Amino acid sequence: MSSHHQILIIGGGTAGIMVAAQLIRQKNAKDVAIIEPADTHYYQPAWTLVGAGAYDYDKTARPMSSVMPDGAKWIKDKATGLDPENNRVRTANNGDITYDYLVVAPGLTYDFSLVPGLGEAMDKGVVCSNYTDPKHTWEVIKNFKGGTALFTQPTTPIKCGGAPQKIMYLAESHFRKSGVRKKTDVVFATGGTVIFGVKEVAETLMKVVDRKDINLRFHHKLVAVDAEKQIAWYEMGKDISAGGCVVITGEEGNELQLDETFQYNYKDVKVTVDGNRYGIHYDMMHTAPPSVAPKFVQDSPLVNNAGWLDVDHKTMQHNKFPNVFGLGDVAALPTAKTGAAIRKQVPIVVDNLDLLVNANHRGNKAYNGYSSCPLVTDYGKMVLAEFDYHNNFTPDPKLKRMLISDSSKEHWRLWMLKKYGLPYLYWNKMMKGQDV
Repeated sequence: MSSHHQILIIGGGTAGIMVAAQLIRQKNAKDVAIIEPADTHYYQPAWTLVGAGAYDYDKTARPMSSVMPDGAKWIKDKATGLDPENNRVRTANNGDITYDYLVVAPGLTYDFSLVPGLGEAMDKGVVCSNYTDPKHTWEVIKNFKGGTALFTQPTTPIKCGGAPQKIMYLAESHFRKSGVRKKTDVVFATGGTVIFGVKEVAETLMKVVDRKDINLRFHHKLVAVDAEKQIAWYEMGKDISAGGCVVITGEEGNELQLDETFQYNYKDVKVTVDGNRYGIHYDMMHTAPPSVAPKFVQDSPLVNNAGWLDVDHKTMQHNKFPNVFGLGDVAALPTAKTGAAIRKQVPIVVDNLDLLVNANHRGNKAYNGYSSCPLVTDYGKMVLAEFDYHNNFTPDPKLKRMLISDSSKEHWRLWMLKKYGLPYLYWNKMMKGQDV
């Protein structure tokens, strides 16, 4: 069994569907096929709200058949191997499929082996993740009785870098409502060095952290989880003995000053030190899973040394195989992996690919690294972090029409955009191949 298509797309997520829809709607492409095994397409940005009890999970799901563009052939199968030298994709059930042009957009996958113990703990008991089971997150937050609420993330690239802290801000509000906040320490432990990479947004978020009395712990590299003892184990990403400052207090009579580049708003939660590892005891934990490119992509000639799809940062064309393009979470682009980034990547891929197909020369439409992270800071409040490859704050002029003068500040209109506006645009415009 084998078949051939002019344009073959791997992935029926946001990126794959939008590329197919725009190719067909705007460029009248005739022979477009999409390889996608799943029956259901999810609007994942709403999962943050699901995890906080503010959105119905069922409303984030639609049948895959309903988002497949008219005119695209749906190959309901799994890609298992890539052979770009011979323009061939291997599949689980449909044999080899050949193509003239390939668009690789399968998203990312989770590799729990990178944090031993996390896979066993995940989505059970008091360990949760909006990335994998937001309904379980809401159960954990709802049933939390106090203690240490640990919010953390691995050091791999993850979907939406802001998501691990958004759920923390909402959970902290819920703890106030449920009456457990006064007997709770909220801790955010990250391998990063700042709360957010965009200065204007970081300033706002630090005010939120102050208002909510949250302990930030930087340079914390999550290396293991002990589900039985409820300990998250970290290694420090910076020498903790330098400069006479301490990161870990708790020793008797220790008067040394705390290093604020490590810990901001220190809380004396229970910790265990074991060699160079540092364990935080949690009563609930939310994390993003360690993320990698799907195995069939990692095992192919299409990846860079870090194991992500090696595409040109501006044109989205593959650096070695000119008839291959890639976008979305699988692409090795130095920007945040978000649906908003995909919204700006798609027209670049579509225009450059269309030129290649019809005029046989390379398009020069360029992607500037735009991404955005809607940072929900409370029920009814949001900041919209929009930025480019250089972490410049780049607000969308369309927001001025919503009467939002500064999207780096908290605003209820941005919450309305997140909860109602963006899902509407997604299903009714983006999935249909319209420019938004």
